[in-house]
Parts: sequence; structure tokens; C-alpha cells
Amino acid sequence: MAVKDRDRFSTATRLKLLGEQTAARVYRSQTKRQARRSRLTGRAALLALVLCSLVVALAYPIRQYVSQRAEIADLRQQREQARARVEQLRDLKARWQDDAYAEQQIRDRLHYVMPGETGYIVIDPDAAKQSRAGQGAADRPWYANVWDGVDKADAADR
Repeated sequence: MAVKDRDRFSTATRLKLLGEQTAARVYRSQTKRQARRSRLTGRAALLALVLCSLVVALAYPIRQYVSQRAEIADLRQQREQARARVEQLRDLKARWQDDAYAEQQIRDRLHYVMPGETGYIVIDPDAAKQSRAGQGAADRPWYANVWDGVDKADAADR
């Protein structure tokens, strides 16, 4: 045991122990520094800068491209609607060229009857009541109706 105690306190043992402790401290400090050190290198920063400048440079043209594509799609849809409307009008024109269709429309819209026929018009009772309600305004002079309209508009604002 005396040999072991003597070996424990020898200078060589102390220096060896001190060297191991110092090496352990240095290793720990290096690992802490490496952990704290940013992974961003100069090349990575340059690459990020180039990518950001590309995004900024291409943002406006891409936005214009997308908006123009949307506008083109809208114009195509309008063109198709216009073509459909033209076809409807052509069909209507062709129908009006037929004498039987024209005669039917004249009878329905203008209430014409052929010689020897008796024409009847059926009046909706609700429509008759509405037209009688409007006759009160027809009995008065025009300027009274205008003034009543101004009063009603003024009352609606309040």
C-alpha cells in the first residue's frame, strides 16, 4: 500500500492527472464552442442570397403571368357565352322567318284575332287592384306627385 500511496503523490502521476483534466476541459470547451458555432458558412450565405434575389426578381413576372392566364381564361369564357348568345339569336331569327311562329307571337303579344274570331282578355284581379291604387296619383297634377316623391325620399333618409 505504501507503494500505491507513493505512486499517487508522485510528480509524474500528478502531471499525468493534471494533463488528463486539462484535456477534458479543453475538449468540453471545444464541443461547447462547436455547438454554439453557426452552421452557416460563407458559401451557404451566398447561396441564400442568390436564392432570395432570384425569388425577388421572379416574383413580379410570375404574378403577371398568373394574372394574364386568369384574364385569358375569363376572355375565353366570355367568348363562349357570346357564341352561345349568337346561336340563340340565330335560332330566334330562324323562328321569326316561319309565318306560323310570327302569327302566334302577334296573336299573343298584340292580342290580334283573325276575322270571325272573338278575342277575350283575362285580367288578374290582383293586378286590377294594384292599378286602381295608382289612379289616385293620376287624378292630381304632376307637380304634386313630384313633391310627394321628394317628401317620401326625405322621410326615408331619416
